[in-house]
Amino acid sequence: MGDGKMLEVCETSVGMSSLAIVNTSPHHHVQIKAPIISSYDDRIRPLLDTVDKLRNLNVMSEGIQLPTIVVVGDQSYGKSSVLESLARISLPRGEGICTRVPLVMRLQQSSSFEPEIWLEYELYGKNKVDKTDEEHIAEAIRKATDAIAGSGKGVSDTPLTLHVMKAGVPNLTMIDLPGIVRIAVDGQPENIYEQISAMIMKYIEPQETIILNVLSAQVDFTTCESIRMSRQVDKTGERTLAVVTKVDLAPEGLLHKVTANDVSIGLGYVCVRNRIGNETYEEARLQEELLFKKHPLSMIDDEIVGIPVLAQKLTQIQATMITRCLPDIVQRINEKMDNSIAELNKLPKVMTSTREALFTFLRIIGSTKESLIKILVQGDFSEFSDDQCMHSTARLADMLGQFSANLQAHPQNVTDEFLMDEIKVLEECKSIGLPNFIPRSAFIAILSQRIDAIHTKPVEFIKETWDYIEGVLLSVLTKYSENFPQIQSSLKRAGRNLITKIKEQSVSRVIEIIEMEKLTDYTCNPEYMTVYTEKIAAQGSFITAVHSNNSNNCNLNASGFGIVQISHLRKYDAQLLRQAFDMKVRITSYWIIVVRRIVDSLALYLQFSVKNLVNSQLQKEIGEELVNSSGGGEVEKMLEESPSMASKREKLKNSIKLLKECKDAVAAIVDQNSGFGDR
Repeated sequence: MGDGKMLEVCETSVGMSSLAIVNTSPHHHVQIKAPIISSYDDRIRPLLDTVDKLRNLNVMSEGIQLPTIVVVGDQSYGKSSVLESLARISLPRGEGICTRVPLVMRLQQSSSFEPEIWLEYELYGKNKVDKTDEEHIAEAIRKATDAIAGSGKGVSDTPLTLHVMKAGVPNLTMIDLPGIVRIAVDGQPENIYEQISAMIMKYIEPQETIILNVLSAQVDFTTCESIRMSRQVDKTGERTLAVVTKVDLAPEGLLHKVTANDVSIGLGYVCVRNRIGNETYEEARLQEELLFKKHPLSMIDDEIVGIPVLAQKLTQIQATMITRCLPDIVQRINEKMDNSIAELNKLPKVMTSTREALFTFLRIIGSTKESLIKILVQGDFSEFSDDQCMHSTARLADMLGQFSANLQAHPQNVTDEFLMDEIKVLEECKSIGLPNFIPRSAFIAILSQRIDAIHTKPVEFIKETWDYIEGVLLSVLTKYSENFPQIQSSLKRAGRNLITKIKEQSVSRVIEIIEMEKLTDYTCNPEYMTVYTEKIAAQGSFITAVHSNNSNNCNLNASGFGIVQISHLRKYDAQLLRQAFDMKVRITSYWIIVVRRIVDSLALYLQFSVKNLVNSQLQKEIGEELVNSSGGGEVEKMLEESPSMASKREKLKNSIKLLKECKDAVAAIVDQNSGFGDR
């Protein structure tokens, strides 16, 4: 390295070997220890400790990302070897893919002389912990990897966490991902590239991630797949640091590669030499120092060569990233905790007595009643403003309007020929008597024909209307009983039974209304006489036109009836035609009254029934069905919290507890370190 610096192996206070960069200038003989192994700057250390505590609390399970170093690179570029050099532990080595699962390395400073090392991973839905030691780390990782991803050459997205607690290491977390493989070999799935690519993108996409991109000095950086992937999520390279390995195999042109920066590495490059063979870590660092003193590698700036420099850069970069992300992390913790507390408060109180359960049950019915009054009676749909189907007064008005228009459409005659229905009825109802009287029985017969033609429409309308109201009732019941699934189905069943009962009553009432119209002909509405007088005025001219000598005139514009065919009427005498026309005018004038009366009657009855439903029947009928009929058994079910609700409650409590601990962990550090990231 530089003339005034050399690498020394120092003894720590606990007797462990440690790396340090020592300034050997005649004027400065101050030992500066590398942050990756020795003590941290007073300002950096609390930041790293805080994030490590958040990681220990598993805040990421709440969807809150933490600054993390993710190591990516093509297969066999030396990713794992770089991590070995940083952490001073042995990781699996060999041909092909050595890392087949995300290996989360969590290094934690410890004051204990004896290191504590263990693996943690999920297997068959259970958390598994395997303790190991420095000598057997590689073997333990292989066994755990085989358990997770199988003994073949496939990969898995299930992470394997390696905890290392020992003296001389920092609170630093790094994730080593499988090396990128372009072509599957025997034993690997055909889509191995797609699997690894998806895994890498998942880990490097969060903006809190620091991408440690490991490159080989032997290749053109612009062709590296890991570079292409990192640039997809970090176009400017502001959170990407490149590590160049195997520099001893391709020293020529390396200086140009790391200074030209053709691939936008915002955090810069560090060139390193990894441990080879059975070298000790101390020997490897000495060989690294000697290598970069040789030409042409000696031309590379000391500030970007060596594992100690890489360690220092990672620590500083991570500290800066932590400082930058910490305010957002705090905000997200607060938001998440507030949301969880609000959600927990919305959950029903755990009831311990039948009295509490009955009170809650009555409150559900009461809330349902109030909501239905707003929706079905008052036209207040603010509770369901985004659901037009629940804007019930408007929907009921639409349904009634459509029914009215359908009912008032021109009635279908038994025959298509003008006046023939009336003539046939008059001929069948004639009797001995004065010739200019229309038999009332004939009028009732014609009226019955018309009513029979439409009698199914009011029944269909009332059924459809109550089907709609049933849907509204069930939606409201579901909303107010969602926290009580143990009785929700019973409430909805009771609601359906109530609507079925009301629907049957309504159908009977509608049939009565229709039958009343068939049995009598009466109205006090003056419109009947107004329309009758207007239309009967055309009677004389109509009869004259039918019996005129102009037999070629087959059609006639009859006032109030439009263009009608008359040729078939010429065979009937004037008296019968006069009676038929008179009856046609009467039934037409009266039919307007009948249709409006049916619509008005149904509208009034529907309004009355809906108000009766929400004001009295709902609470009475459902209460009797669920409380009285079962002796209170349905209500007592509310004392038994459903497994899903109990699980949700426990999950929220655990989440709130975790988030409170996380909030406490970061509270003290936020103000203390504000502004540090800008330095």
